[in-house]
Amino acid sequence: SAPSRSVPVTDLDAARALAARIRSTGGTVVATGGVFDPLHRGHVQSLAAARALGDCLLVLVNSEASVRRRTGAAAPLADRVAALAALDGVDGVVPFETDDPRAVLDALRPDLWVKGGDHDPADLPETPLVRSWGGEVVVVPYRTAPDGAVPDGAAPDGAGPRVVRSRR
Repeated sequence: SAPSRSVPVTDLDAARALAARIRSTGGTVVATGGVFDPLHRGHVQSLAAARALGDCLLVLVNSEASVRRRTGAAAPLADRVAALAALDGVDGVVPFETDDPRAVLDALRPDLWVKGGDHDPADLPETPLVRSWGGEVVVVPYRTAPDGAVPDGAAPDGAGPRVVRSRR
């Protein structure tokens, strides 16, 4: 069964233990990741769609140093972790210091690695790694933006989630 909402995990060791517990009951471990700065409605919708695909959702979040190397300044990591951990359906938040999440993914080995609709699984550096243990890379298209615009390829509000799974 799903873990308790009262204590979301926030470090790699606890996330690894949670994933093992979920797998031991035949459950599906789902992971996703990003900067989440600012955390917005599109993120919340993508996280909910990701959670619906499995029995626990682990969110990997770039550290401040990782974001600075990639794009510039970011909100404090503690604030982003707390905001993500407070969301319904998020069972764990794992920060990572590297420029991409492959090391953490290798430690957690989720059944599904979920990315938002602006990604193509073929272009993600983590796709071969996830596939190496039999995992799948899944894209959940973005939904309607706060201004009412529907990004290309997105499912309009009210439509069920459209999921594009990569081929192994």
